[in-house]
Amino acid sequence: MTIAIANLDSKYKIDKIIYANGPGSFMGLKVAYLTLCTFCIARGLELYGVNGFSLNGFRPIRANKNMSFVLENSKISLQKIEPCEFELPKKLDGLNLMANALPNYVIDAV
Repeated sequence: MTIAIANLDSKYKIDKIIYANGPGSFMGLKVAYLTLCTFCIARGLELYGVNGFSLNGFRPIRANKNMSFVLENSKISLQKIEPCEFELPKKLDGLNLMANALPNYVIDAV
């Protein structure tokens, strides 16, 4: 399998990658984490994790058809509640970046 990556050096200077390390499903987060780790090692980039709630104004995030991830009192739970539409912030300044970018699993592996 061949993966083509655009020449990042031509237009943008990228020195770090920030990804939402949770909440989420075990497999989805694991695949994203391993792919980004590999890419960052190959390109010499820094990798940081950030809580998905901090990207969405700490509102409920859809987990599956019927459930949403909810953050209450610093604990994440699955609840039968309608999620809000996910919107990324206009600026990434001020995010609590975690150098330990390990995934924050909420749904266990099946």
